[in-house]
Amino acid sequence: MTTTVQEEDTVTAGSVSAPWRIGTRGSLLALTQAGTVRDALIAAGQPAELVVIKTPGDLSSDPVQKIGVGVFTSALRDELAAGDIDVAVHSYKDLPTAQDPRFTIAAVPLREDPRDALIARDGMVLGELPAGAKVGTSAPRRAAQLRALGLGLDILPLRGNIDSRMRKVSEGELDAIVIARAGLSRIGRTDAITESLEPVQMLPAPSQGALAVECRSDEPELIEVLAGLDDAPTRAAIVAERALLGELEAGCTAPVGALAEVVESIDEDGRIFDELSLRGCVAAIDGSEVLRASIVGAPEDAAELGRALALELLDLGARALLSVIDEPAPDTDFTNSSPMENNR
Repeated sequence: MTTTVQEEDTVTAGSVSAPWRIGTRGSLLALTQAGTVRDALIAAGQPAELVVIKTPGDLSSDPVQKIGVGVFTSALRDELAAGDIDVAVHSYKDLPTAQDPRFTIAAVPLREDPRDALIARDGMVLGELPAGAKVGTSAPRRAAQLRALGLGLDILPLRGNIDSRMRKVSEGELDAIVIARAGLSRIGRTDAITESLEPVQMLPAPSQGALAVECRSDEPELIEVLAGLDDAPTRAAIVAERALLGELEAGCTAPVGALAEVVESIDEDGRIFDELSLRGCVAAIDGSEVLRASIVGAPEDAAELGRALALELLDLGARALLSVIDEPAPDTDFTNSSPMENNR
């Protein structure tokens, strides 16, 4: 028995006999997302496997406001801190804006298309929906921006996983739904999209479409391994968007939109350089007002740009809009705005 223990103690993590253990939720979307990280590690010569972790969010249909912000990440982080898994893969917008020093986000892989997507009956686009059309969405941000378009749509709360949400359209319960395009793309269902909503119509949630690949901060060798999966432009964009959200002191259920992109620019001498362009908005939940602002700067100044844009929005009156989120009526409760599908 002693010999066996000694042999096990000498097993190297990340080897064929002890692959990196990647923690993930058990939903189709979460498994697919974590699977891309596993496959990338394996392609880099780093054996890895998925470990499914149950979270309270998977077992409850209660709104996030009731079961707690971070419900979809805390269980994964508990397993990570305990050493039961080596890596956790999160939908980045599930993470709280405050950094936990126990963990390091070692990689932010290339982002999926961050736009929101419309799935409507009869192949309609947003502008073709008639006044009074029933449109389902889970996020206050989407509801607020849809109302602000002034199309006279009936915006209703949306629950369930991706398939159950889409069935509400195919079975006629709703005329359309609006969900994140990234999730549909990851599970191969972009064929259902009738329109991808441009940022001028609807700014996505900060860090929508991005993944956070997290490990313990006291694992420098693993951090170096995971860093090979990092996409620098995506990381800069996410840093800017989340800095804006943090400066606004707004949570994941707030009607805040942000989108940053690293783009090529040309100076007066014809030299090409990278710039980070950041757009942000804060909307009244009833759609009566939408504050918008934008900023451009160097990608290495991403955090400063996000905070600066947030301060500009605050100067425009964002605090008043964020503080006036009245308790919604039962049939218009948009507090369950999880970006990940719920297994129930």
